[in-house]
Amino acid sequence: MKEKVQSFGRFLSGMVMPNIGAFIAWGLITALFIATGWVPNERLSTMVSPMLSYVLPILIAYTGGKMVAGQRGAVMGAIACVGVVCGAPDYPMLMGAMLIGPLGGWVIKKFDQAVEGKIPAGFEMLVNNFSIGILGMILAIIGFYLIGPVMAAVLVFLQGGVDILVNAGLLPLVSIFVEPAKVLFLNNAINHGIFTPLGAQQAEQMGKSIFYMIETNPGAGAGVLLAYWMFAKDKITRDSAPGALIVHVLGGIHEIYFPYVLMNPLLLAACIGGSVAAMFFNTIFNVGLVSPASPGSILAMLAVAPRGGQIMVIISFLIAAAVSFLIASPIVKMSNSSASLEDAQSQMSDMKAASKGQGGAYAATADGGEVDLRTLDTIVFACDAGMGSSAMGAAVLQKKLEAKGLGNIKVKHYSVSEVPAGIKFVVCHQDLVERARKSAPSARIVTISNFMNAPQYDQIVQEILDSRSNKNVANAGGHDFHGGVLLKKNIVLNNAPVDKETAIRTIGKLLVDSGYVTEKYVEGMIAKEDVFNTAIGNNLAIPHGIESVIGEIKNSGLAIMTYPEGIDWGDGEIVKLVIAVASAGDDHVETLGKIATTCESEEAVENILHMSVDEIYELFKA
Repeated sequence: MKEKVQSFGRFLSGMVMPNIGAFIAWGLITALFIATGWVPNERLSTMVSPMLSYVLPILIAYTGGKMVAGQRGAVMGAIACVGVVCGAPDYPMLMGAMLIGPLGGWVIKKFDQAVEGKIPAGFEMLVNNFSIGILGMILAIIGFYLIGPVMAAVLVFLQGGVDILVNAGLLPLVSIFVEPAKVLFLNNAINHGIFTPLGAQQAEQMGKSIFYMIETNPGAGAGVLLAYWMFAKDKITRDSAPGALIVHVLGGIHEIYFPYVLMNPLLLAACIGGSVAAMFFNTIFNVGLVSPASPGSILAMLAVAPRGGQIMVIISFLIAAAVSFLIASPIVKMSNSSASLEDAQSQMSDMKAASKGQGGAYAATADGGEVDLRTLDTIVFACDAGMGSSAMGAAVLQKKLEAKGLGNIKVKHYSVSEVPAGIKFVVCHQDLVERARKSAPSARIVTISNFMNAPQYDQIVQEILDSRSNKNVANAGGHDFHGGVLLKKNIVLNNAPVDKETAIRTIGKLLVDSGYVTEKYVEGMIAKEDVFNTAIGNNLAIPHGIESVIGEIKNSGLAIMTYPEGIDWGDGEIVKLVIAVASAGDDHVETLGKIATTCESEEAVENILHMSVDEIYELFKA
């Protein structure tokens, strides 16, 4: 259940966060040009309402549709959102956009699936364009008469509930729920999925909103980090706290203090206490921001504070930090000295692993391909929005690469849904791995659980260094080595059935004995099967080494063994022809392609099973 809530929350925030720049633009225009702004300007202030009523909702709906169905979904979401906006003109339809945008994407996705392969040749563009036009119009009408009015009623209800909390002085108690949810990595979902839409409506009416102060204030986390800096018994944890404090307060990356809280869950009391105290202050003195502060740094908060409100924002931050520090200090002092940040990061990793394959640091490419680290020139660091977390992680990894003389490899940060085509290496937080695989199916993916101190950074650097320092690499053409890529002695026919691992080790030994690879490469062939079954159908398997042992190849080579009675290769695959491959880079891809073409059907493989050694040699020697 928790994983579903996290996934839903990330989806909500994923619609808003890529468009935070637009929210900030709207907030700055509001802060500057409305009648009570810094430089009142009646004409320029006319931009405020259209941006909030139309631009922001349509951007959110566009993004939501794109997350579901790409560009066609984005267009559908934008069209349908106009109906929602016009159906409730008195309210900012940000929440309505969060509903109609993904719905538009889902509708066009289902339509495309239904007509796939059924459109007559030459009519594809006609169907594609008119399907969006007609279905978008229908959804816009539904949005106008149904979704818009319903969402307006929901907003009235929520605003009424908030007014009750505010009038009763109970709004600060919301922090009792917000702070634990943040540590479960629901911070962006809460802030941008709930408080941002509510805040936009309040800011339109009052010129600022207290909702923008609830989750964003970095004071509570700052107090915890200060307590660790002053009183932690573990030296590593104590020494890491100052750097984390700077990143948290000035960089606005709240995720960095979550492991410190997980080290001792009692520290949630400090976070809650600091946040509640600040919110009481905010409520009493009517402190708010004119737009969301993203990332949640004190600098961003000051930038979007209303005219004359900067001092009050600073006081709010200091109150949260002071109360949190006072509560956290005795807890940190009395904590078990055996607790470590590494243990907490491991715990955080367990908490966030929401799907199969998220537990390990390294993942195979989604399409079963390989990445040659010797030629790698770009690494993408991906997060939900491609801004705060990924930018910080990218900077840390880039610094480590440059320190080892690998500055020619550039680390770039992107939204996980916007990874550029052709990227071969992606680093992301482990709960985003499935989305990363969809965005970059041909990329190798490394998952982390801590942006600042992930041990995987050093592993990446070392593996690249190892791959580039190993001199035993395949030559460009794979020729002039024992007569070429295939020796007749490495074609062994009519073998008795054995288990899969024995078959791989036997054929791998042929490559080793002929001088093509080292014994470590054979271990890499076994490891490959753990992440990707090399049986590709047609009773054929092509075992080859995992990418980390490519440097163990001395020269490109093949070995071939036949098992007429078949071997159980796992996953329901029966294999009769086994072709071991040792090659790297483009040569590797080309070799696999040629084998797949030669064995394109079960009949082709069956014919090979009846060939002689000489015939098979002539078939595969090139």
